Amino acid sequence: MTDPVLRFRDELVATFGQFDDRPIPDGKIHRFHVPGDRAGSRNGWYVLHLEGIAYGAFGSWKASGSQSWSSRQPADPFEADRLRRLAERARRQREAEQHQRQQEAAREAQRLWDISTPAAADHPYLIRKGCQPHTLRQQGDVLLVPLYLDRVLVNLQRIYPDGAKRFLPGGRVTGCYSPLGRLEPGASLYICEGWATGATIHEHTGAAVACAMNAGNLLEAGQRLRRAYPEVELVFAGDDDRQTEGNPGRKAANAAAIAVGGLVTFPVWPADAPLFLSDFNDLANWWRAAHEPA
Repeated sequence: MTDPVLRFRDELVATFGQFDDRPIPDGKIHRFHVPGDRAGSRNGWYVLHLEGIAYGAFGSWKASGSQSWSSRQPADPFEADRLRRLAERARRQREAEQHQRQQEAAREAQRLWDISTPAAADHPYLIRKGCQPHTLRQQGDVLLVPLYLDRVLVNLQRIYPDGAKRFLPGGRVTGCYSPLGRLEPGASLYICEGWATGATIHEHTGAAVACAMNAGNLLEAGQRLRRAYPEVELVFAGDDDRQTEGNPGRKAANAAAIAVGGLVTFPVWPADAPLFLSDFNDLANWWRAAHEPA
């Protein structure tokens, strides 16, 4: 019979496209580099047991979710029960490891925030986006965007001069947001994707904004904000990804608004606006370039 460790390795290769090492079957969580991720990152994880029916689970911290594998189907209820217990154990291990990674990232976020300085208005990214720095901070030439969970700093998005963006490794994003402005009594709270989009909305309306960082987090951030501010009108200012199949920005904003009982708004495109524009910051910068005097 084929070595179960090699069979499990084949499963990893089939899923991730490449896995160079021999899996360690010690029942512990192990990390590995996922092809296509940033060099040096170790977002992949697996756990493998060999006693009885060989059982393994694996996934990617970045993509979330997990898959399981066993060397054969259980032959009786006792073996089936053992596989269920191993699956539950793998789930607890994965959650504990994830929590540890998030705690380490939160400590690093606070450390970097403490030693950074207020962001300069002439940072290349801010100039390109036409935004003020607001509460951003800066370390060297890297902008730091704070992400909060229940008003606690848990992660940073680092924005480089060329516009590249990276969160701290292992840091939590789901349910987090970066705030702009002060929520006034009776006023609406806008929820958007990227920080520059949020800054544009805040600068043009004066309203408070929560930047969820990506379309996939609009719902989670919106749900937390709904629980925190049950009486506030939430307005999802969605991206309009007109050139992306399925328009994920519009789809996510509409779904989040329905789920939390909020409103939704999208950029209103003039007839001559290029199709590659997708968010409120794109619209503001294009309008400025096209209509304001040089």
